Amino acid sequence: MAKRVFLVVLDSFGVGAEPDADKFGDVGANTLASIAKSEKFHTPNMRKMGLFNLDGVTCGEPAAQVLGSCARLQEASNGKDTTIGHWEIAGVESERALPTYPNGFPPEVIEEFEKRTGRKVICNATYSGTEVLKDYGEEHMRTGALIVYTSADSVFQVAAHEEIVPVAQLYEYCQIARDMLKGEHGVGRVIARPFVGTCAADFQRTPRRHDYSLKPPRKTMLDALSAAGKDVIGVGKIYDIFDGEGVTDTIRTSGNTEGIKVMLELTDRDFEGLAFINLVDFDMVYGHRRNIDGYAAAATEFDQGLGEMLKKLRKDDLLIITADHGCDPGFTKTTDHTREYVPMLVAGSCVKENNNLGTVLGFGAIGKTICSYLGVPADLAGQDLSDRLLV
Repeated sequence: MAKRVFLVVLDSFGVGAEPDADKFGDVGANTLASIAKSEKFHTPNMRKMGLFNLDGVTCGEPAAQVLGSCARLQEASNGKDTTIGHWEIAGVESERALPTYPNGFPPEVIEEFEKRTGRKVICNATYSGTEVLKDYGEEHMRTGALIVYTSADSVFQVAAHEEIVPVAQLYEYCQIARDMLKGEHGVGRVIARPFVGTCAADFQRTPRRHDYSLKPPRKTMLDALSAAGKDVIGVGKIYDIFDGEGVTDTIRTSGNTEGIKVMLELTDRDFEGLAFINLVDFDMVYGHRRNIDGYAAAATEFDQGLGEMLKKLRKDDLLIITADHGCDPGFTKTTDHTREYVPMLVAGSCVKENNNLGTVLGFGAIGKTICSYLGVPADLAGQDLSDRLLV
């Protein structure tokens, strides 16, 4: 029977501050501890898989018998963002954090972008994607100037009204930005943000968002698997994070609810290789907006889907649940990501039962172990945990 691996990233689902959290301003951050206090939080299936048995986790009730294996992973890369976290999961560690711009982009970047696009720029600040339209959308419609803004992430975002700047042209402008932003200013993603509406009261972003990602600096788990003829199905923003490198099939989703639906549908699909699934709402909708109850409810929704998935796994299936960084909704010093350990919860008939591996250095243990399980040699950073995880 074909071996299938389901790797589910609960985007930002951290389980406690790492030892170097002080270098990132994140001492005391703990995403799991914050959401576990909410009445909206109910995750019996993740509990069965060892979520509350992990090293350092003091909230929740540990499972008397863990379904499968579990571990707490410590990030080896110098960063706490989506791109670096996913790259490390896939076997590429990053010594340098991707640049962020809390005070906006430097004049030389904006001036060069204006020169290459022939349009002026307005805003150039850290902003909520919805608030920036309220504050700058009407000026953009009057002048045609591009709304450029960033966030706590390593992103260069360009918003434009679809009737002022056709979407295809906005995409061209974002490709110009991507070509510019290398080296010192090599942000993780350039994002096109088209919107519609008549005034500040009714501006809305459209589904035609497009991400232009930085390519991973070397080959990843995805490249190794696809080169070996395995399927690599990217769900959610996986294609964007890896700029398509190594992805053989892409399923884009509108958020967690659709992502969970796709996750379950894939258990009925015949493939051989990896389904790599990102559930972004934890981070984008609830973590950054410091919405504890919303984050907790999202965890509950996922856990319900997880219960169904555990019943649908085939004999040679491997299920791994993890995260890429933290974004503690209870941490109010900033609205940024938080430097945290992440869970690694592993289930399947091939997985050792009631097996707690403690703390493992490097998210790359996931990519290395997946390649080993699928029989694909790969030169990746990280520990191969096969002997410790698998029967």
